[in-house]
Amino acid sequence: MIPDDFKTALLADGFADVDTRSLPPSQVNPPHSHPFAVRALILEGEITLTVAGEARLYRGGDVFTMAAGCEHAEQVGAAGVSYMVGRKH
Repeated sequence: MIPDDFKTALLADGFADVDTRSLPPSQVNPPHSHPFAVRALILEGEITLTVAGEARLYRGGDVFTMAAGCEHAEQVGAAGVSYMVGRKH
């Protein structure tokens, strides 16, 4: 998906606070949650998200969504990860 099209779709679906973020190589974030829903497009690199004991790997071009309050853990790949993300409060 083209980032500009993804951003347009985020805004049309009520996701605000759209920005691009990066996490450094091999960063691990222990289980946590956010008080907002998330939809993200992986731009480069990879990240594994673990939700309810199930791990899923996301790479460039993949999109993931997460409901507000969803507890998850994050493991960034060896090359780091960059992604475009929108939040819905």
